[in-house]
Formats: sequence, structure tokens, C-alpha cells
Amino acid sequence: MHLLYVFLALLSLSDGFDPNCPGRCSCDYVQSVQCYRLTEVPSAIPPTTKKLYISHSKIQHLQLSNLTRMLALEDFILLASGTESVENDTFKALGTLKTLELWKNKLRRVPSALPASLEVLKLNDNSIYVLHGSDFEGLKKLKILELKNNLISSLSDIFSSLASLQSLMLDGNNIETVAGPLALPHLKHMSMENNKLHLIPAIFFTSLQSLQFLSFSGNLLTRIPINLPKSLVSLKMERNQLKVVRFRDMKHLENLSHLYLSENSLSSIEGAQLLANLTTLELSHNQLQMLPLRFPARLQKLDISNNLIQRVTVQDFQDLRDLKHLFLDNNIVSLFEAGALQRCSQLSNLALEQNLLLSIPLRLPGTLARLDLKGNAIRDIAERELKDLKQLQVLNLRNNKISALDLKALEGLPRLRHLYLDGNPWNCTCSLLRAREVLKAKGTDVRGGQCAAPAERQGESWMSSKKIMRQCEHHLHLTEKSKETKKKSKPEEHSTIRINVDDDYYDYEID
Repeated sequence: MHLLYVFLALLSLSDGFDPNCPGRCSCDYVQSVQCYRLTEVPSAIPPTTKKLYISHSKIQHLQLSNLTRMLALEDFILLASGTESVENDTFKALGTLKTLELWKNKLRRVPSALPASLEVLKLNDNSIYVLHGSDFEGLKKLKILELKNNLISSLSDIFSSLASLQSLMLDGNNIETVAGPLALPHLKHMSMENNKLHLIPAIFFTSLQSLQFLSFSGNLLTRIPINLPKSLVSLKMERNQLKVVRFRDMKHLENLSHLYLSENSLSSIEGAQLLANLTTLELSHNQLQMLPLRFPARLQKLDISNNLIQRVTVQDFQDLRDLKHLFLDNNIVSLFEAGALQRCSQLSNLALEQNLLLSIPLRLPGTLARLDLKGNAIRDIAERELKDLKQLQVLNLRNNKISALDLKALEGLPRLRHLYLDGNPWNCTCSLLRAREVLKAKGTDVRGGQCAAPAERQGESWMSSKKIMRQCEHHLHLTEKSKETKKKSKPEEHSTIRINVDDDYYDYEID
């Protein structure tokens, strides 16, 4: 029986249970063939095949004769097969072909005479260095064109015949210049990330009135292009050389919802409130020293991490009632005014790690679910700082200067599920162990750290040391015995004392 299973497994790998399936291929019952590690396109592929997938092979040249019998073919994918050239007219007769993907090969040009039925063309990760208008002639149904990670150096109006194109991806080339206008009236998504663009002419966008998603991240641009289409929903400009953003040139972008400006050289940002419908603004890794006077009122996510912000005041965030995520980590914030975020009535995620805070900010919004304060100089956890955070689920206090826990502060966090406390100079007294047990009893996952004091406990983990736990249990036993002795000596008081087991830890000092 075992040999039969082995035989069937080998048969499925080689022939896909189909006796007409070529070797090193797998065929199924919906006209799909998948082949691996070939040296040529098999001649025995069934003529009814609709999808042909060939991967990790060694097919240096693709020839017309390879595909002449596949007149029903709709999808052809040739991936990582070392293909250097495609014979002229190889795809011309395939009148049903909708998808052509020739990824990770060594092509130096776009294959010629592509069929008019084509809707998706992906030529990523090749060595194509120049595009010609004739490459795309007749492709009136093409909706997706991807030419990422090639060697293209310039872009002119060579796509005019692509009347239905909706997505154009040109990331990772060597494009230094673009000319316009780009006549693609139905284009919705365009990306030219990681090229060498210095300037985008205003005329470039004249005919792109359906464009919604645009990315120029990872270029050499010193300004945001002007005359952007009003239809834009998302604009990505990270990793450029922007020093100033002129929002008055963008105020017509009434549909813009996401703006990404991280990793530039911005020292100030004023006028962003002109983008009335902006919900996401990312400004991390710039040189901002102060928060702007006003933000767009509908912001839901604001990232100003990795800047030089020193102060957070009540005026900074007073209009952001929809804000849900605020990232102020990796700044130099030393002043955080009490109630600075109180009007952010939907804030759930606040990141303040790697700053210069000496204490947890007061009167934080009660809607917070996550609070990150890692890498500050906080020494104490006070009840008044946390008393309103009834929704808090994650509290990160790693790498501060905290030595003890205030049980009253922590018991006021009913939904706390994750508490990170390692990297602090813990004074490992038995009261700290009691705090740990109380947190565990309420289901909180506590990540602690090493003891700094007393001297005999240095280097031990207050979360897992059995030695510390035994010592504390011994102290607890002696203390309880002493209490019992006192009670017996005063029997008249016994009937008036009620011991609440849950509160016993807080009522008596053990160490």
C-alpha cells in the first residue's frame, strides 16, 4: 500500500494525473498547465490550454513555433527562466491572450506585435533600456502595464495608443526626465518610485484627469509637482529632497486623503489645513523642530516621528477630533502639557518612545488602547497619570528609570493585556512580586526584567526567579502568623474585622 502512495505522488508531480501532460509539468482539468525547470517550451502542451505557467527554467530564446498550437491561451507567465529574446510575432496569432507576464528574465526590449486582446502586460525585472511607441501599438484593451526594475532612462509620450490603461508601474528604473502631456485619460494608478527624477513638468498631468494614486517616492525632487490632477486621492513623495511644501499649490486637491512626505529635509510645515479632506499625513524623518500651527481637521493618522520636536502643547492638537493614531516617537520632547490631547476624542494609539519625558503625560484621552513610552526618563508610575485610561490594552514602559510599581495605578487599568517593563532598574522587593501576581491574576502578559537592587538579587529576573518567590512566600507566611497572634490576644475585636482576600496585598506591608 505504501508503494502505491509513493507511485501516485510521483505521478502527480510529473504528469498531474493526466497522461497527456508533458514531463516536469502539472496539468489540471480547467486547462491550466504549470511547468518547472525546463530547457524549452514543451511541444506536447494540450491545445486547449488556457493558462500556461513556466518558472525557474533555462529558456534562452522564445520562438514563434513554441506557441503556434495554443490558440486558446489566455494567460502566459514565464518567470525567472533566463529568457533573453522573443522572436518577432511570437504572440501575434494568440487572439485570446489577455495576460502576458515575463518577469525576472533578461529581455532587452518589449516583445513585438503583441495581440490586441491583451489586458495585462508585466515585464518587471528585465534589462529593457528604451521604450518605443511601436511597442504598444494596437493595445487598446490594455489596462495594466508594469515595467519595474528595468534600465529605462527617459519617458516620453509613447503610451498614447493605450486608451484603456488604468495602472502604470515604472518603479526602479533610471528615469531622469519625463515629457508630457501623458495622454492616458483613464489612468488611475501611476508609480515611478526609485528613479532619478529632478523635475516633473506641469504639462505632464494635463491629460491625467482620472489619476487617483501617484507615487514619486525615492527620487531627487526638490518640490512637489504643480498642476496635479484634482482627482488625486493618495500622493507619495517620501525619500526625496523636499525642503518646502507649498500647500497653496495643492489646495485644489479636494479629494486628497493620504499624503506621504517622510524622509525629506522639511524644517517647517505650514498650510496643511488647506487640504480639508486629508486623513493620513506622514512626516517622519524630517527636521521639524516645532509642530505646525494647524493641521487638517479630519486627520486620522499623523506620523511626526524621528524629528526634532521639543514641546507638545494644548494648542497643537485642539481641532483633531477624528485623530486615531499619533506617532511622536524619536523626537526630543521634554515638555508635554497636561491635557494636550484631551480633545482628540478618538485617539487609540499614541507613540512617545525615545523622547526626554520625565513622567507619563497627564490627562491623556480615555480612548487610548496602546501607549508606548519606551526609552524616556520616567521614574515613577502615578495613579493620577493612568486613572482615566480604562480602554488601555498595551502599555510599553521599557528602558526607563522605574524601580517600583504603584498597584493602585495598575489596578485602574481593567483592560490591560500587555505590559512591557524590562530595561528598568528594578528594586526587587516582595511588593514588586505582589504587583506581578496581581497583574497575572487579571490576565495581563507582563514582560519584566533584571533586578538592580537589592545587591543580593542583582541580575535575577523578577518575573521568573524562584529564589525571590520563595523568600517572599516565607516573609508572607511569617507576617500572616504574626497577625494571627495579635488577633488571638484581642478576641473582642475579632468579630468586627473583615479581611478581604483581594485587598490583603494592598493593606499590609510584608517586607
